Amino acid sequence: MPNRLAAEQSPYLLQHKDNPVDWYPWGEMAFDKARSEDKPIFLSVGYSTCHWCHVMEHESFENAGVADVLNRDYVSIKVDREERPDVDRVYMTFVQATTGSGGWPMSVWLTPSLEPFYGGTYFPPTGFVEILEEVARVWRDERSKVIQSASSMIGRLRSLGGRTGAAVIPNTGVLDAAVREFAAAFDRRRGGFGDAPKFPRPSELLFLLREHQRTGEEEPCDMALATLRAMALGGMRDHVGGGFHRYSVDGDWRVPHFEKMLYDQAQLVLAYVEAAQLTGDRFFGDVAVDALEYVTRDLTHLEGGFFSAEDADSIPPEHSPDRSPHKSEGAFYIWSDDEIGRVLGDDADVVRLRYGILPAGNAPFDPQNEFTHRNLLYTARSLDEIASMTGRSVDDVEAAVARGRATMLAVRSTRPRPQLDDKVLTAWNGLMIAAFARSGRVLEGGGPYIDAAERAATFVRTHLWKSAPPRASGTLLRRFRQGDAGVEGYAEDYAYLIFGLLELFQAGGDPSWLEWALTLQRRMDELFWDSDEGGWYSTTGLDASVLLRLKEEYDGAEPAASSVALLNLLTLSHLTGDAAMISKIDATLGMFAGSASMHGRAVPMMVAALSTYHSGMPQIVIVGEPEAGDTRALAEVVRRHYIPTAVLVAVSEARRQELSRVLPWTKDLRQHDGRATAYVCRDFSCQTPTTLADELDAQLEEISHT
Repeated sequence: MPNRLAAEQSPYLLQHKDNPVDWYPWGEMAFDKARSEDKPIFLSVGYSTCHWCHVMEHESFENAGVADVLNRDYVSIKVDREERPDVDRVYMTFVQATTGSGGWPMSVWLTPSLEPFYGGTYFPPTGFVEILEEVARVWRDERSKVIQSASSMIGRLRSLGGRTGAAVIPNTGVLDAAVREFAAAFDRRRGGFGDAPKFPRPSELLFLLREHQRTGEEEPCDMALATLRAMALGGMRDHVGGGFHRYSVDGDWRVPHFEKMLYDQAQLVLAYVEAAQLTGDRFFGDVAVDALEYVTRDLTHLEGGFFSAEDADSIPPEHSPDRSPHKSEGAFYIWSDDEIGRVLGDDADVVRLRYGILPAGNAPFDPQNEFTHRNLLYTARSLDEIASMTGRSVDDVEAAVARGRATMLAVRSTRPRPQLDDKVLTAWNGLMIAAFARSGRVLEGGGPYIDAAERAATFVRTHLWKSAPPRASGTLLRRFRQGDAGVEGYAEDYAYLIFGLLELFQAGGDPSWLEWALTLQRRMDELFWDSDEGGWYSTTGLDASVLLRLKEEYDGAEPAASSVALLNLLTLSHLTGDAAMISKIDATLGMFAGSASMHGRAVPMMVAALSTYHSGMPQIVIVGEPEAGDTRALAEVVRRHYIPTAVLVAVSEARRQELSRVLPWTKDLRQHDGRATAYVCRDFSCQTPTTLADELDAQLEEISHT
């Protein structure tokens, strides 16, 4: 019979509902049982698309012998880290502090008072029962030592994260030092930083692109563009369906770990769009468009919100789901040479050359023996090389590749799909809204992307925002799935959504998104702001079951809430001139000064915010009707200039009154001689307004180099 997890909404918890383990969700029922029966807690944390979580489930949690020990000696709790990042952070901090590393699945043993005393990540089946029995013995026979050790460790963890430097805003020397750190780790032959495995970390690239724009130095730009190009050409990119897999197992970007996460698509789109705007190179824009099309096609709720992820594992297409439940990594994405020949006909040889397809398979290594006689697609040759090898024109080769991709996508759509994690997370939707909105205003013909961003923002506002009467506070929820919204939002939910709304306001000009962003910022400050040292805590501190109130610093696969919130306040303060916001900016930069000074690579989004702070943030205002030709001409000039710190405002007569209520300084900005007019300003002091595209181009050229 299903266990208690059958009543949960989390796809990850539901994956474990039929385990013989007597799982509990995180909550008082489990805590009360542990206390009343005087048993330790076995806590297992993971997420639905985690490959090694699936492995540990199959090997251990579906094993009756393991289940017997867990059910006899422990209270077992399952946590979805994507729904409950607050719980995950506490115990990941413990695991990293005691073992030197972390990851998922995470396995932690707790006292009934929730204090951790032993932990790790994936435990193979060999010896796992013995570990469980030994920990249970220690709990019975050496209880006082366990409790003392757990209490001492929690005390140590509570002391982490205090101010490590003087509360002063770091100077530009910190930015120069951070660039040198990246240069020292840069893989000059293959792109990326360090060796295998190689993870996409777009905040690093956004920082480097901003430093190029601030200083004019080429090295930061070269590192960012080389990494973006290597990822796009390698196996980590889905060359058939668009978007990116989680990371590259090898240092050559050839062998991906195949899960696809919404937050990766969002941040990588932002990086590729910035690269396209900086270079004018269609290649980077095309990569971004492919990812946006993937999200639109495969990760979008009917009402416009965005789903969370797709699994790495799926049933191989040669096996019927009815006959073989066994899944393998990447089965949905890999191809045999015979299949390519069979489905592509005359285009097969061109596609083989393009994507490195070989008769015996092309995997440079295969640690789980899952790619035998199969091909992992990567860009093996340029179109020019293929044209030279085949005697066909470049245009003919390009057309053959395009036809081949379309046919392969159609064929692939008939295969058993990887499992979709169909929960809608507010934070990740905020990032994706930002990506669609930025693409809409930077890429040519981007109107549909702005529409997609607006639909997603409307979805979040409808389903995940509990508004309140005037002078009362609203509440943002974190998760929506199948009609059910729940889990009060964390700092990253507020920060990422505000980021998305600010991008949407700048792309479409609708003041209602700015108004909501301001409301959310006030609520975020009420719930999470540290008035003593600056920065934002990850949690409210009101949930007694979450033992540590942490202030996240590390910008990992997802940037820290304080880093994004700082960028948001920089934008908002240059829209509103709010002195309280400026004070919070100064306090946060001071609070993080020690981290930024010592470990620039650990906080790339924070140093990107610091780069923005030192660059200054020009305001660019276009007054005119959105669909008018003269307005479009001025907007096109703005689109061509890479000024990542600029704040954009569109003023139309239809929205003038609504906008001036939020931004009073815009009410006197008018068209000149009945024509669309651009104002280029710094700190609300504007240059001579212009109606001419050439003059605006010159003004933007000047501010982009100052």
